[in-house]
Amino acid sequence: MPKAARVTASIPVSAAASSQKSDGGQFVVVALFSGIGLLISLIAIIIGVPGAWY
Repeated sequence: MPKAARVTASIPVSAAASSQKSDGGQFVVVALFSGIGLLISLIAIIIGVPGAWY
């Protein structure tokens, strides 16, 4: 009867935690970039910058 070896890949806790932190960091950067763009657009609409919106 053949014997099979069971191989499991385990991820260290520190590697998994750092992966989650980097994903969160990327989300924060995208959120800040989008928020700044929306704020600039809102200010342009409020003060009536000519040519900003057609």
